[in-house]
Amino acid sequence: MTRQARELLDQIQAELAPRDDDNRLVPLITAGRAPRRVFAALAAEEKRITLSDWRSFHALAARADEPNARTFFGGLAPGEQQAHLMLDALIAAAGPDHGEELPRAGCQAYPAVVAWLALNGEQAATTAGIFANFAAFGRYCQDVAAGMREHYGFDDAACSFFDFFAADVPEIEQQALAAIQAGIDAHRLDVHEALVCARLFQSYELQFWNTLADEFPG
Repeated sequence: MTRQARELLDQIQAELAPRDDDNRLVPLITAGRAPRRVFAALAAEEKRITLSDWRSFHALAARADEPNARTFFGGLAPGEQQAHLMLDALIAAAGPDHGEELPRAGCQAYPAVVAWLALNGEQAATTAGIFANFAAFGRYCQDVAAGMREHYGFDDAACSFFDFFAADVPEIEQQALAAIQAGIDAHRLDVHEALVCARLFQSYELQFWNTLADEFPG
């Protein structure tokens, strides 16, 4: 019943794939070359992002007039709240963030565009844009968690934020597909707009990581 939605997501992810490896920070962490203080910066920036995204997903759910989209966005919000609390262990382990620009504009551009979409985005296209980038973000988090344990000696609690987002959650995928398919069936989903949204998410996601790669080059 969601075949068209699956095909659209596959098409969008194929368009995004060539840039997925443009993340310059994750390879530094997996090789143990990034300085340890990068984790204090990651924790501080993500602490702001998770709180902002929690509010944005609630706003998207409240504005959605299609039940599947409402379920998808409403289901993402509790995860942001959980992740927000998980960061406390990393903050305790990594220490304070002493960066010169706090918060970093390059890191906070991502939640800013999520907040913009909460007010302006078409629900099905926004769903496609968000979910199309989940797989890449999950891989980044998986690699970061592995690097944290292997090269920096962080324990499971300190790694829990990245473990959380690295985990595969089939239920969220099914919710996303249902919301996208509902948009297709109602002739409300603009394929070009969905692709634009996905590219924006990817670009701002990469900007987050690469802002820190520039500050902590290893």
